[in-house]
Amino acid sequence: MLTDAKLRALKPRAALYRVADSDGLAVEVPVSGALRWRYRYRFAGKAKMLSLGTYPTVTLAQARLRRDAARAQLAQGIDPSAHKQAAKESQVRAQMPVRTFRQVANVWLSRQHVAEVTANKARWIFDRFLFPDLGERPVNDIGSRELLDTLRKTEERGLLDSANRAKIKAGQVFRFAMLEGWAEGDPTASLRGALKTPKVKHNAAIVDPLKVGELLRAIEGFSGQFVTLCALKLAPLVFVRPGELRQAQWSEFDLEGAIWRIPATRMKMKAAHLVPLSEQAVAILSELHAMTGQGDFVFPGLRSASRPMSENTVNAALRRLGYSSDEMTGHGFRSLAATRLNEMGWNADAIERQLAHAESNKVREAYTHAAQYLDERKRMMQAWADYLDGLRSGAKVIAIHRKEA
Repeated sequence: MLTDAKLRALKPRAALYRVADSDGLAVEVPVSGALRWRYRYRFAGKAKMLSLGTYPTVTLAQARLRRDAARAQLAQGIDPSAHKQAAKESQVRAQMPVRTFRQVANVWLSRQHVAEVTANKARWIFDRFLFPDLGERPVNDIGSRELLDTLRKTEERGLLDSANRAKIKAGQVFRFAMLEGWAEGDPTASLRGALKTPKVKHNAAIVDPLKVGELLRAIEGFSGQFVTLCALKLAPLVFVRPGELRQAQWSEFDLEGAIWRIPATRMKMKAAHLVPLSEQAVAILSELHAMTGQGDFVFPGLRSASRPMSENTVNAALRRLGYSSDEMTGHGFRSLAATRLNEMGWNADAIERQLAHAESNKVREAYTHAAQYLDERKRMMQAWADYLDGLRSGAKVIAIHRKEA
């Protein structure tokens, strides 16, 4: 058995070693020389070891008392190591500041630098599907089962996409809470595959050249607001995302230089974007400038010039022209351009850059995203506008091939 004299005489060696006391208690001597108490035991047929502190902070007598306490736990069928870990976790949990799911979600939302429409959609998901059940619950008390029950309520209403979006948003909040020290885990981690997968619904788009010509002629005959007409006419020429179009500001345009510079703050991928303007696009914008150029927004709202047009304006105009949501949408002008330009032989990389899709090489994207393939994109955008003119006039324009510099 060990004594204080023997303990003081122990010296470190080239490798760690242990000296036994009795009934599983031993002292461990690492290379560093700091003596550590260990209790070796078996539980459920497996050899295990429990740390009891360091010597001389924990004396020999105290180490034996701690060993005896662990042996008493074993006699009751309790694993001393698991019990110690649970006690630590309980202490950490007790010291954690209590934050409700709503409080954490609100903080998380306030720190998201996204477009207003994106922020509003996120807020709607929380208000509609998560806050009613979970809003006032302590975020650290919400488990996988409780969260799943909440999500299943939305799923059972047939709102599969909303249920999956709510799960994603909840996971972002829980992970944020973990980083802030307000929660210990993310209950969404164990819910993979627990919800039904919604069918992917692509944005409706007309891509057949003859039908595209019909659509363009229908737009020419639009009898609604002039600002809306201009948005309809410009959408196929620039094929940006609907939100990027309707929130366009005059300060972003250089009509003389025929370029539209969209700042990173307004782009989905958070990278600045350049849109070369065809002669047709410049003509539309020049005419519109006489009406809305005194304000900030190219396409101001009907009720207030201090806000852009509604996100539903273009789609509502398409419905007015007789095109259902299954036939054509504002986002469909992007699909139209992507489909036809690829089929017509234009450089796929130039098309992707003009669509402002994500660049896989993030380093390269950070430096060259906006201007990549710009000369070719300028030629492509003018050729595309000329092609659409041909379709609008009813000419048999089947393809526009890539033009060499």
